[in-house]
Amino acid sequence: MGGKKLDNTSSNGNGTNADNNNSNNGAVGANSNNFNSNPNTTTLKITVKPPPATIHQSPVINLDRGDPSVFEPYWKKNGGKCTITISGHESLSYFSDPHSVCWYMEPELQDAIRRVHLIVGNARTEGYHVVVGTGSTILFQAALYALSSSSAVVAQPMKVVCAAPYYSQYKEQVELLQSRLYEWGGDANTYDDEDKTAPFIEVVTSPNNPDGSLREATVANKTENGGKLIHDLAYYWPNYTPITRPEDHDIMLFTLTKCTGHAGSRIGWALVKDVAVAQKMTSFMQITTIGVSKDSQLRAARILQVVADDCESKAGAFGYGGDDADRTFFGECRKVMAGRWEKLREAVKGNDVFGLPKYPKRYCNFSGRYFQPAPAFGWLECKEGYDASALMKANNVLTRGGDTFGASNRYTRISMIGREEEFDRFLERISGIHCVNEDEDKEGEEGLVVIHDNNGNARRGNGNFLHEVK
Repeated sequence: MGGKKLDNTSSNGNGTNADNNNSNNGAVGANSNNFNSNPNTTTLKITVKPPPATIHQSPVINLDRGDPSVFEPYWKKNGGKCTITISGHESLSYFSDPHSVCWYMEPELQDAIRRVHLIVGNARTEGYHVVVGTGSTILFQAALYALSSSSAVVAQPMKVVCAAPYYSQYKEQVELLQSRLYEWGGDANTYDDEDKTAPFIEVVTSPNNPDGSLREATVANKTENGGKLIHDLAYYWPNYTPITRPEDHDIMLFTLTKCTGHAGSRIGWALVKDVAVAQKMTSFMQITTIGVSKDSQLRAARILQVVADDCESKAGAFGYGGDDADRTFFGECRKVMAGRWEKLREAVKGNDVFGLPKYPKRYCNFSGRYFQPAPAFGWLECKEGYDASALMKANNVLTRGGDTFGASNRYTRISMIGREEEFDRFLERISGIHCVNEDEDKEGEEGLVVIHDNNGNARRGNGNFLHEVK
């Protein structure tokens, strides 16, 4: 995907990364900044302060990983309620409920999952089977296995597609096992099945990782057989985005990591309509891991119960509560996320090097108010001709480049959910990056200087700096 110019109107379906010739891929609510690139502009220079020596002596800031330490202060204040005691004679058996589809799932965890979804209102659980996994990543694999192995025998593996920009690890996860059942099919926006009848699997991530846009299916709405869908709803919680409706798709994936921040417990769950698909997903878990740690399940159950109790006591039995909802776990964490986004936008305000998506306000059924999304990741767009990730790396900031998401490397993803001190250091560093015309530069100005000519060449000192922009 090329580094095309973007307008100030709503994107035409690909979040912040739309090509003008693409049809609507279902992305909702993310507009991109416009840099008004002029092919006749003079040579440009990006000046980064403090001086290079100081930059390279500064600690590396890792915003590549999505480690949810942002919620740590909340749990330090309120985590005592989550304490559980597991005696030596407990949790010895593989089995929890032999009569359940997911026979290794602790009943307490299933009850807590259904309860928190009912209170938040982000997903329907009635008529669904719950399948638990060691995080949602393995449940994604289980869903691929269940959907592809239940199809009629075909000559070729089922294509797995997702609209770009897509989560960077989908491709790796699909290709990891080199399965004969399915294979990576790339960007759903450009997927073209010649006979229009071949089975395929489309992954719909909403809110999307990396750009935070709300999405619907792309290919499945245009083909005769409709394809099979996996909805990754890991970020569809009120600490990140307004809850506009309860989702009711065939397979919905969630994770404790992004819901409460407890990534180390490694608990994810899938809400599955079709009992046969749920059984196949459970079989996958049985073959690969023989279930999920009961200790982790019981801890997750307690954490979700504490969150649900908190919501019910402050926001009412069904989550609606205005100011009261702001005092719940979700409300307090949303304020933290909103505060970080406000600081980031202020840091790039007036900066003609970077741009950020713009999200419209929506009514949240949980909080009973309108607010803008505050996604877990920032999708930074760099001025046309620049490699955003390389520019960040030169300033000792590690990010994940746009090309890993099926997008241009003009974009890069930054984590918004790390520790506060790390995020504040990043804000200081990005505030020191600005763009000036060559004729405006003053001789002897200190700083890391990257010079770009009108042919897209870039150099820092005597060496090449930026990767080729794709």
